[in-house]
Amino acid sequence: MQKKIPCSAERLGLLDPQMIQAVSDASSFQFAHQYLTANRVRIVEADDSQITSAVVGHSGLYEQTIRLKDGHLVSKCSCTLPEEPMCRHCIAVLLEYQRWAQPKQSRKPRPAKESITTPPVALSENGKRTTPHSVTPDVKLSEVMVFLEWLEPATKALAQQEPLPSPPALGPGAALTWIQTIRNLDERRRENEEVMTNLESQLKDRDADVGQLTQQLQTSLREGNAAQATTQELQREVASYKEVLATVSKLTTEIVRYIAQMRAVTGDMLQKGSQLEKLVGSFKDVADSLQSAIVLPPH
Repeated sequence: MQKKIPCSAERLGLLDPQMIQAVSDASSFQFAHQYLTANRVRIVEADDSQITSAVVGHSGLYEQTIRLKDGHLVSKCSCTLPEEPMCRHCIAVLLEYQRWAQPKQSRKPRPAKESITTPPVALSENGKRTTPHSVTPDVKLSEVMVFLEWLEPATKALAQQEPLPSPPALGPGAALTWIQTIRNLDERRRENEEVMTNLESQLKDRDADVGQLTQQLQTSLREGNAAQATTQELQREVASYKEVLATVSKLTTEIVRYIAQMRAVTGDMLQKGSQLEKLVGSFKDVADSLQSAIVLPPH
């Protein structure tokens, strides 16, 4: 997300931590300080007016672009946090830039008897650190020769990504400043390599998590398809059972009707049987009467 706030500073280097904290949300500044102390901030390219960087946040890697434009500080981050006036990642980048832009030897106390002014390390227009010309007019040739002797193995060490050799014992001056500048640049390079190693490790872990989640999703899809097929089979069986139940219900109705008819026929037969018994009884009585009335002639 892109944020824009008024800013009267002419260079990004003039934004010290106190000024940054004054215009930042307290919680966002606290998170930014945590990113800074955990070495999660990497400045890709920077100059006095623009910074390009990357920050390892809690949820992934975010990219930032911060620049001074028309009296405003414009910050853009790939995160979606609604923090105002700028997100925690941009705050962390501004804090890291203050440390990144200043050589470490400038923070060390100078010897009390130092007679030669150590030239500061500044940023050139293309964002690279450069050493301005020393205010001292004379440079000792012996120190230059010692520096050149140290520079050859130092260059080989840099090419092979090995630790730099121990610096020669030199007094304050341009040669010592050059050596210290190279050592500071090498230290910054190793810090950036460590950050990149951590980023690559986190990316590998995320890739492994994505692969595992993909496998789980595929397994869930297969189980869902199997469950759907089982459900369809059960629906077909239920439909078949419904047809059987309808047939049984129809047969039951027919059987009940036949039973009623049989009961009616049985009742009629019982009634007619009773009438027949009465008729037989009447015939028997008539036969008995006729038999008694008939007198047989003597032989």
